[in-house]
Amino acid sequence: MSIPINITFLRREEADLSKQQVATRKRSKRKKNVISARIKLAFVLGILITVLGAILPIGFVAHQQLMSQTLVSPVLLSTGLEQLNSAASQALHQQTVELSKTLNGMIPQEFQSKTVSQVPLNSGRKVIALTFDDGPWPEFTNEILYILKHHHVKATFFVIGRNVRNFPQRTKQMYLHGHALGNHTWSHPYHQHSDSQAAGQIDNTTHWIEQATGGVKSRLFRPPGGFLNNGLAAYAAKQGQTVVMWSVDSKDYYAPAPRIIENVLSQAKPGAIVLLHDGGGDRRPTILALPTIITKLQEQGYEFVTVPELLELKAQETQTASGG
Repeated sequence: MSIPINITFLRREEADLSKQQVATRKRSKRKKNVISARIKLAFVLGILITVLGAILPIGFVAHQQLMSQTLVSPVLLSTGLEQLNSAASQALHQQTVELSKTLNGMIPQEFQSKTVSQVPLNSGRKVIALTFDDGPWPEFTNEILYILKHHHVKATFFVIGRNVRNFPQRTKQMYLHGHALGNHTWSHPYHQHSDSQAAGQIDNTTHWIEQATGGVKSRLFRPPGGFLNNGLAAYAAKQGQTVVMWSVDSKDYYAPAPRIIENVLSQAKPGAIVLLHDGGGDRRPTILALPTIITKLQEQGYEFVTVPELLELKAQETQTASGG
């Protein structure tokens, strides 16, 4: 009876040893797979972070930190990635802010205190500027900003001071999206103004734009209704602002979407400034028309620029022609 028992014990011992060997091999294989996966992940991250490092100031530091952590701890790796994403997002946000500051501040000297309605380039380059008046308006401005972002288009918004005061976050959103801002008076009046009255309309709006955006001082002015002789445009010009009219009237303040599209496309020319609205009424027809306007103009070879960019392109062209 002792022999079968011993044989059974040995067989069990062999079976246990075999199981241990299998388990050991599995653990070893899993460990190798984990190490291999971490190495591959580290390699991919190294490439990604190196690329980011070329465009983001935080790239090199993040690269050193993450590469030292990648093969050490998955927890630290996850934390590092979160920090990288946060830092990259903040850096990109800061670049957009700086771009917006540049766009809003770069009014060439030859256009200061001047009135413009279109700015064709001598080269014939097909650039065109979309402008939106009477905002910010909570619902409609947001929809327009979304459409512009989707199509990678930058525009110029001429804002009403009291709307900026009431909806500062929407104004800031325009700015953070990289759009240019212009002054469209405090309350959109048409009547005659003295210098002091004009100052109240324009300077007060300038103040609230600065408050909403953290320091952007508007250097563009658009007179309500396009009236140039009621004291408002004259006051803005005295302050060195560029008075911006338009060469393409979409008539979106009363026209349905198909007519808005037709109005813009039939009048569009290189260097044109297009009048649209994001506030002051029901702007659903504008929202419906805008994607088609952008798409059709792009198909015709047009590039969308802000008004400051358009003025800067013209100034650079003039300087080059004069040998400056």
